[in-house]
Order: sequence, then C-alpha cells, then structure tokens
Amino acid sequence: MLSLVDSAAVLGIDAYTVQVEVDTAPGDPHFIIVGLPDTAVREAGERVKAAIRNSQFKFPPNVRLIVNLAPADVRKEGPGFDLPIALGILMASGQIEREDVSRFVVVGELSLDGSVRAVSGVLPIALTAKAEGKTAIIVPRENAPEAAVVEGMEVYPVESLADTAAIFLDRSYRNPYTSQVEWKPEQLDFDIDLSEVKGQEHVKRALEVAAAGGHNMLMIGPPGSGKTLIARRLPTILPPLSLDEALEITKVYSIAGMMPDNCGLVRHRPFRAPHHTISSAGLVGGGSIPRPGEISLAHHGVLFLDEFPEFDRRVLEVLRQPLEDGVVTISRAAANLSYPARLQLIASMNPCPCGYLGDMARACTCSQAAVAKYQTRISGPILDRLDIHIEVPRLRQDELLSTRPSESSAAIRERVNRARAIQAQRFAGTPILNNAQMRPKDMRACCPLSDDVQSLLRTAIDQLHLSARAYDRILKLSRTIADLDGAEHIGIAHLAEAVQYRNLDRGKMRV
Repeated sequence: MLSLVDSAAVLGIDAYTVQVEVDTAPGDPHFIIVGLPDTAVREAGERVKAAIRNSQFKFPPNVRLIVNLAPADVRKEGPGFDLPIALGILMASGQIEREDVSRFVVVGELSLDGSVRAVSGVLPIALTAKAEGKTAIIVPRENAPEAAVVEGMEVYPVESLADTAAIFLDRSYRNPYTSQVEWKPEQLDFDIDLSEVKGQEHVKRALEVAAAGGHNMLMIGPPGSGKTLIARRLPTILPPLSLDEALEITKVYSIAGMMPDNCGLVRHRPFRAPHHTISSAGLVGGGSIPRPGEISLAHHGVLFLDEFPEFDRRVLEVLRQPLEDGVVTISRAAANLSYPARLQLIASMNPCPCGYLGDMARACTCSQAAVAKYQTRISGPILDRLDIHIEVPRLRQDELLSTRPSESSAAIRERVNRARAIQAQRFAGTPILNNAQMRPKDMRACCPLSDDVQSLLRTAIDQLHLSARAYDRILKLSRTIADLDGAEHIGIAHLAEAVQYRNLDRGKMRV
C-alpha cells in the first residue's frame, strides 16, 4: 500500500517541499530510504522503527518497505524527516486513516521513545507551505511559536508520535496552536546606555551619524580608551525593527537553530561580536552542511570586530562582497546558496602592536617596521568599505573624573529615527533602506552639490588621495549628516564633517 505525506527542507534561506512516499509490499523484510538522503536521513530508519514500537504501534512485519523522498535530485539533510516517515508508515500499514493528510506539512525529529524533538528552519518551512497552498502544519511543540508567525496556517504542536497519530485518529483531538504572534513596533529597553560613556563626544557624534545612515565604522585608539564600550552601545540608538526586517532575521536564526526559547519572532537587532580567531566559514557561513555565519547572523544588526588587525587577513577579505552587495553566496558542487547580510560593520583597533602610537601618556615601543606591518594587515579595499574612520584618544583626567551627565541613548535615538524617516520617504518603493545602501544613480539624484561644496570636495580628493569608493562614502556621509540637520541639500558644513571621518586612506594611518 502506498501513502504520501508532505514535508519540507531548507535550502539556503528558503525551504522547498519534499514529498515522503512510503510503499509497503509483501516480501523479505527490508527497509530502505531513497531520494538522495544524507547520513542523518539514512539513520532515520532505525529511529523510526524504535519510535513506532515504543509508541504502542506495530512496525509492519514481513514487508518490503521503501521510503522515497522526492524530488530525488536534491540532497536531503537533517533529522526533520523522521516524523513524516513514521506517519507515512503508519498510514501505509493501515494503522492511521489517510483522511485529508494532503493539507498538512509535517516536520520533526523522533527519539527512540517516540517523543518529538525540535528542528531548525520551521519559519521558512511554514512560509513555503502557505505559499504552496497548505493550510496546516505539524511541528514539535518547541517550534510552535515560530510557525505561528505565518498567518492563515493551522499549527499543530506535538510532543510525540502518539500525539501526531491522534490528530488523524480523533478529530476532537485537533486543537491548533492559538497564540498567534502580534507585531508591535516598539523600542526595547536596554540595560546599557551611551550616557555611561564619559567624554569622547566626537566619537559619539560619529556613532550617531553611523546609526542614522547605516554606515560602517572603524575606531582607532589605545587600550582602555572606550572603543568596545562605545561599540556595544550602538544598538541602543538604532531604530526599532520593522516587521519585514524581523521576519528576515528570524528566518536566519531559525535555519541556524538559534531561536530564543518560546519566541516566535526575533524582536531586536542582532549584535554579533566574534573572536578574532574565527575562520572564514565561521564568519561567512558554510561547512559540509552549509549554515549561516556571523555575517548573516548580524543581518539588519551590528557585526562588531574587535582587534580588527588580529583577524586573519584572508578572513577579512571575505567581507568585501557581503559589505558591498548585502548577500553571502556559498558555492558547493551541488548548488549555490545565498544568505542575507545587510549588516552594519563596527570595527576597532589599536594604532600599533603595543597600542600606544601617538598616545600622550605612554610612549610607543614598536619599531617603524612593526607599525607598518601591523597597519597593512587591513587592505585598502577593506578600508574603503568602512565609511567612518575615527580616532578614540585616551580620556583626559578631567573627563574621567567628570560627573556631568552625558546625553542619553534615547535622545540620540530620537534624532536617528527622524533621519531614518527622511530616508524611508526618499527611498520608498525601492529595496534601499538607508543612505549607506545608495547606488551611484541614487547618489546622483539625492546628493546634488552646489559649486562651493564641489570645490571643497575636489580639494579633499586631491589632498587625501581618495579612491572612487572613498569619494562615494563621503557623499553618503554628507547626505546622512544633512538628514540629521533636516536639511534638503548638502552644505559645506555637512561635507566638511564627512571629510573629517576619513582619516585613513589606502592603509595609511594618521594618528
């Protein structure tokens, strides 16, 4: 007897439907899974046998049992097919009626005792199921809040194979998950605040500009000057997530298996701070079973790279394409996978190996050759992709001992929100979210310059030997500074401030 159960799997950031076909026929006892399964899927046979027996059902004796996972030309990975395979066997053997199973999508990993474990990627699976006309989904109970994000889908959370069978054996058992996720665009409270940072007003201003326009930023200064302290407070001045942004982030975290407990949606902007020993695969994503890396986990949020030159240069070079395109592409023999990577990069570094080059309190002990080698660990193309380069000097004694209150994150965030609202109106109907994402044609339309402003820009290009990319960065920064001022056109003051944020050029450090 043949039974069909629809399941799904994740490929990249999206899911695709997998039809689980189970056929039983008289013959020598045999159980085989076909359809290009990986090791975890092939091992499902033993888990399913034990789960069926321990759930008070009978595994069909003396039959030739074949499970086919279609389409057969795509490799099937992970344990999420356990539950649909078990359900298909019970239907094929006549222990469960096959009534209206066609409207369901089923995913879940089975334990030997028949209990169901959570799986990753449930949100994209639920979205794909709805797009293909399915009206109900059976998922592990832990994944129910995630699946409930998709409106119009009946979500049936199960804790065991017996629970799953009861959905089809007893209509009165059907009790869809009712806690639908409501989206309220509200700013979360933070337990840290920019007002806690003493001094460094020019750095806080640069951080405000970065937040207002989504610009990447590099901070250079001696140890203890507050670089990490400031960077970790960037999320406190960023605007709240939109629903579309929250859905995109949640899909990434769902696929990575990093969803918070009992959370249907990620409601805050990610802040990722990987250690400098991270590998290329850890940063970009990949592996034998490709998973999102830190770049994608920081999607619509912040990626903070402390001790920037200490990262392997080859690791830093893989940042080029994601920073430019907002997408990470991982190539494999079987397929090319793409993960989103619209992030804001914040990096920090010392000016030299000992950290005290240019410091007024301590003398640098590094040789000129050592300083040059240290600084050139960051290539020119990477520096060009960092819109803001700002020095973070040691605090003076009067700044350190000052008790004068500093401006709060809430006050700065209000200005950032106003600037982002201007940009949202400017780029309405386009995929662009902020000034940092402007393309050349957008800059021509949004950044007209008067003659005196053009004259100042020519002087800056000549004196700083700016590359074409650095020129674009200055124009984008100028547009953001003008937005913070509520100005329609870029003025001399806006351009002059933007130029001050470019004190690195082609790897030459000015400290």
